[in-house]
Amino acid sequence: MKTAEIKELSTKELLERLEAERDHLTRLRMNHAISPLDNPMQIKDVRRNIARFATELRQRELNK
Repeated sequence: MKTAEIKELSTKELLERLEAERDHLTRLRMNHAISPLDNPMQIKDVRRNIARFATELRQRELNK
């Protein structure tokens, strides 16, 4: 998800997506521990998305 798309989301939507991405990361890590993923770069992409969501939430918090 691009930064411009993230900025358009409401705070509630950001929190929901952040939680969903964290769950997705947990599942990917567990699956990768059991048997290797076809594309291990998925883990990196999900971590980056989590960081993007968290950064946008922090920016909104500081701007208030």
